[in-house]
Amino acid sequence: MDKKVVLITGASSGIGREIAVFLAKHNYKVYGVARRTDKLQELHKLGVETMPMDVTDEDSVKSTIDAIIKREGTIDVLVNNAGYGEYGAIEDVSIENARYQMDVNVFGLARITQLVLPFMRKQQSGNIINISSTGGKIANPLGGWYHASKFAVEALSDSLRLEVKQFGINVTVIEPGGIKSEWGGIAFGKMMEASKGSVYADYANKMYNFIQNMEKNNSAPEPIVIAELIKKAIESKKPKARYAAGAMAKPLLFMKRYLSDSMFDRIILRIFFK
Repeated sequence: MDKKVVLITGASSGIGREIAVFLAKHNYKVYGVARRTDKLQELHKLGVETMPMDVTDEDSVKSTIDAIIKREGTIDVLVNNAGYGEYGAIEDVSIENARYQMDVNVFGLARITQLVLPFMRKQQSGNIINISSTGGKIANPLGGWYHASKFAVEALSDSLRLEVKQFGINVTVIEPGGIKSEWGGIAFGKMMEASKGSVYADYANKMYNFIQNMEKNNSAPEPIVIAELIKKAIESKKPKARYAAGAMAKPLLFMKRYLSDSMFDRIILRIFFK
């Protein structure tokens, strides 16, 4: 039986890298793509085919997908993992930076999906895995632009799931909570830059200290928990629409679902700014 072909974006580090290595070890033909090509070299040694791709560049996206199709004939599983996080008050983050976050997290994901779908439709099967976040259901202060992008991923995934079910294609959302990766350092580092001299600086300092203390406690699990969820989803005959894992993921999603907005707001403010 031929190996299923998997395309994973944002595979150079963190969750994407773990997914690529994990699936390659479990008899999948994995293509890991990313903008940072220097970090892809290690993946190749671990049995992952690698190619450069900038999800915000149309030519880069199209040429990479064309190359994979020419070599393999199809793509069975698409894991839209590439993502960018930049925290900061909505008032402080520049529209240029907000737009870039949307380009990576929403429009990049959507364009890759558009280009892969014809091949999945042709074979009447396929799995599209969109990496969202608990931040696609829950909006924290100082994260408005990031949350807007992930809320959009959730909505796009829901519509897409209904559209392509008729072609035998599954669409699944993965909602990580806290996971050990470099993502937080980048997102909250950007928050501190945006908040310098701002009326939101005190809020930013308190949130940054909270995140730093949480990381010192090592409460977040390794990215392997997300890789295992994805394998479970793509090997299931009837995958769920959503899977969640990571520090505080399930408790927070449960509270968001059943508590009133005002009560949940009080909890969030108490967590970050007590």
